[in-house]
Amino acid sequence: MAFRDPVDGHEHLALVLGERRQDMLVRVHSECLTGDVFGALRCECGQQLDAAFDAIQREGSGIVVCLRGHEGRGIGLLAKLKTHALQDSAGLDTVDSATALGLPVDVRDFGPAARVLGYLGVRSVRLLTNNREKVRALRSHGIRVSARVPLPVGPNDHNVRYLTAKRDRLGHDLPQLRVQDAVAQRGQGAVGQPGHDGGQLAERALAGDERVERGVGEQLEG
Repeated sequence: MAFRDPVDGHEHLALVLGERRQDMLVRVHSECLTGDVFGALRCECGQQLDAAFDAIQREGSGIVVCLRGHEGRGIGLLAKLKTHALQDSAGLDTVDSATALGLPVDVRDFGPAARVLGYLGVRSVRLLTNNREKVRALRSHGIRVSARVPLPVGPNDHNVRYLTAKRDRLGHDLPQLRVQDAVAQRGQGAVGQPGHDGGQLAERALAGDERVERGVGEQLEG
């Protein structure tokens, strides 16, 4: 289903599988032309989209909301490519390369996703994301997030610095990088590209905006 948002004016897309219900498995995916379409290795966007499709297929129902206008966390395609060039030439990370160009780090608006879900009659979701800010953003727009479902994607030699910056500077939950860090500390070099095989996705019940409960709600087997 395609939507034109009355606030931001962008055209967004919802891919819906199965019967719509409450606590539905949902991925709110920010567009990334380089990763989603061309399979760029310097980010994990395309792999996360594939992993979300896999999880929803196993579940038998779910929604992927694809948000336009989110390229480069909202700065646009041209600006994103400029940050890539600066990362390559000056060794800056994804945060510093944006601010060095006078650009914001993240200006994405998740209001359109909430409006799409509201139109579809979905008021509560289990959100497929490693980014707790998405949880807070949807809640601020009236969507109940009953659980956050991690989307672990193995790092490769091209995106490990990008993922590390997302973990350390943007607060993303990326436990797979702890394995990378441990291997590096033992002097065994970088982890290769393990490739996402659908693995196990653990649902962590959310008790509040700042805390993830230690209990595991449900295991999705690959």
